[in-house]
Amino acid sequence: MVDSARAGQRDDTTIASREDGQTRIWSTDQVPLRERFSYWREVVCNATAGLFGTPTEASPGVFSAHAAFRSCGPFRFMVAEAKTNYWIARTHRDVARAPSDYYAIYLQLSGETISFRGEEFIQLHAGDIGFCATQADRAEHGGRCAIAMVPRTMMERRAPWLRGRPHRKLASNARFANHLRLHMMEFVDDVAPLGATETSLLAESLCNLWALAAADGIPSRRLEPELQIEALLAFCRENLHDADLSPQQAADHLGISVRTLHSRFRQIGQTFGHWLLENRLRGCGNALRDPNQRTLNISEVAYRWGFNDLSYFNRAFRAHFDMTPGEWRNNPRPLSRTGD
Repeated sequence: MVDSARAGQRDDTTIASREDGQTRIWSTDQVPLRERFSYWREVVCNATAGLFGTPTEASPGVFSAHAAFRSCGPFRFMVAEAKTNYWIARTHRDVARAPSDYYAIYLQLSGETISFRGEEFIQLHAGDIGFCATQADRAEHGGRCAIAMVPRTMMERRAPWLRGRPHRKLASNARFANHLRLHMMEFVDDVAPLGATETSLLAESLCNLWALAAADGIPSRRLEPELQIEALLAFCRENLHDADLSPQQAADHLGISVRTLHSRFRQIGQTFGHWLLENRLRGCGNALRDPNQRTLNISEVAYRWGFNDLSYFNRAFRAHFDMTPGEWRNNPRPLSRTGD
């Protein structure tokens, strides 16, 4: 990407910003030291249309910050990093400008953020996930965080129980928390940025996972079908290594019948067995291309991904990738990004 503005020059994209399609990136690096925080306040407030509040004060020292903001259809994503802690407040201007029909999901990647709504607050450390139905009244931000804004209607259709819990932190060991983190990390991947279709599909899945993670005490059998599907897929992904994984085991985990399980897989145009085979093969394909796993022989990789019959594994692998596992390992072509 190429810088679209230089220090000392102001235009519609502001100082030190650059664009790549719908992604806008800002940095204070080229801004004079004395102007950095005022520049940052202008960028965050103006460029994001009040979605994330207005920076009001920074800790003593040299202020340094970077941010990337991306919109895709109804979704908004932001990754922000600050070397110095600073405070954000929800001003009258922000209230007037910010849409009220969005939920925000926060992933703290490093450092710490404290978010306040009235007298209530949540404290996020690296790896923690927070959720806010409306913009926080004020926050102290430090380190690096990723934020996803998703339409309120999309979230509440899946999880109406969230309406009475507008500001919360997800326990680090909560069900589906790891899947949420992985989905959020996909949105901040600068090396292989997502396209519009991939972004939409991943955001849908993100909403499903948050709804599941927030469904405290709600039996899986009472969830909407699309949430049952997401829960099934999450359980199966976690247990791909288990050669004995079966429809009965997955159905028992969710408290549904095997008949319902097969019905849910038909809804996504799959069968349990076909989905399991494809994802195990995909896992093997990634492992065989992973430099950190070069010391493993092919049979070890197969066993680690739930195959217990090497002849069957070799036939299935060749049918899927059009080459043997050995040829695949030594072929330099990268794996393409594929969905479930």
